[in-house]
Amino acid sequence: MFYVRPVQIDESPRANETPREYVLRLAESKARACAQTARPGEIILGADTTVALGETILGKPADLAEAFAMLKQLRGKTHQVYTAIAILDTKTNTMVTDVCITNVPMRNYSDEEIRLYVMSGDPLDKAGAYAIQNESFKPVPELTGCLASVIGLPLCHLSRSLKKLDISSRVNIAAQCQSELKYTCPISARVLAGEEIG
Repeated sequence: MFYVRPVQIDESPRANETPREYVLRLAESKARACAQTARPGEIILGADTTVALGETILGKPADLAEAFAMLKQLRGKTHQVYTAIAILDTKTNTMVTDVCITNVPMRNYSDEEIRLYVMSGDPLDKAGAYAIQNESFKPVPELTGCLASVIGLPLCHLSRSLKKLDISSRVNIAAQCQSELKYTCPISARVLAGEEIG
């Protein structure tokens, strides 16, 4: 049985905090905050995702103008999506963490394409102001990394982290992920083998 328990934490980046440090801190903070109301023995998964261009963290845009500016900033460039997971075993107070970093090459879309996409409202609740899976905007022509991480949760990283806590799944998580996303992941086997790749 799974429960979704949103928690309130301060998500403001700290001074000189790298994108990796930022998402890892938020994932761990979410897991620890959730543990305050957890049932004894529960396994808690905290996660966080951010978009970064170099060391600059691009969160969710505050308004349409900021969304437009972010998309112009990302246009024609490769940026990184950082997703951290933190799994907390409340029985032993053991936490396992992992970070998936995926390189995302944006296409050279036009200002008019940005305007139309921004006016749809889709970018407003998304880090970096875009959804990779948006069928009308299609910001990314080709991806060679973890699509699940860019959409929200790197399931191969989750699977290998669960194994560190001796937790196994009755389903093949990697195969299920690729089936659901209709994406043949080029790095799945390497992630499951323990390679630091996203």
